[in-house]
Amino acid sequence: MELIQCKGVRKTFGEKVALDGVSLNIPKGKIFGLLGPNGAGKTTLIRIINRITIPDEGEILFEGRPITQRDVEELGYLPEERGLYRKMKVGDQAMYFARLKGMSSREAESELKQWFVKFGIQSWWNKKVEELSKGMAQKVQFITTVVHKPSLLILDEPFSGFDPVNAQIIRDEILKLKEQGATIVLSTHNMESVEELCDEIALINRSRLVITGGVDEIRHKYGNSNVELVYTGEKQIASCEGVYSVISDNDDNGRHTAVLSLEGGSGNTDVLRALIEKGIAINSFKELVPRMNDIFIKLVTEEE
Repeated sequence: MELIQCKGVRKTFGEKVALDGVSLNIPKGKIFGLLGPNGAGKTTLIRIINRITIPDEGEILFEGRPITQRDVEELGYLPEERGLYRKMKVGDQAMYFARLKGMSSREAESELKQWFVKFGIQSWWNKKVEELSKGMAQKVQFITTVVHKPSLLILDEPFSGFDPVNAQIIRDEILKLKEQGATIVLSTHNMESVEELCDEIALINRSRLVITGGVDEIRHKYGNSNVELVYTGEKQIASCEGVYSVISDNDDNGRHTAVLSLEGGSGNTDVLRALIEKGIAINSFKELVPRMNDIFIKLVTEEE
């Protein structure tokens, strides 16, 4: 079931086309990756979903009906441009944002202090934002985005400014929020996070939708068909025209690890048959799942 449907969304700023008829569905209870190069139109689409910007054409549906300001007030949005008030105390600011989302003072203070303890920042409550590092301020803003338990979270580059340890903490919390039923839109350039977190993605380039679908489906459809072969023997294997070509073959005292690229529509069975016919002593054989980073570069380059 779709939580968000974008139908033929078009937006221009003067003569610049930011979005050109983008249609995509964001499923309920999933993590949806919104990908694309800088300037592709991702942030414009996010701002339209948030009703910060109004589309020239098309519409956004929320649970099958036009999205309203009330829907927007209940979602959680972490923009790429951080927006904390530097002179305010951290606790006062967090309370302010929680109250804007409809939480009572008692509920907001209770939930916020639990989050502060979870992130190990309870001593920051009375500090001013200007005293915090970029990563510290990012933690506070993440907390204010999720504290009211929104059903829809939109996170624009949520790992920016974090070291690897804190980035993993945020990843873990995103997965927990999904387990609790939240739908999460994740806009990021970090392809490792896409592979680790996302169920489905949409790739936008030059204002248009390039591809959308499940991560595993896209990796198998658009990735290179490569396999890894471990075998023993004195000689390295040669390419087999129309079946496979040898990309690399590393020899460790007669134990070889080779990467083969499938050719001409051949499958794993065809490759294994050809290897056996050549008398190759196979120790292991596995399909190499393509990386999202390689697919991203491939699709964007092809578009350009």
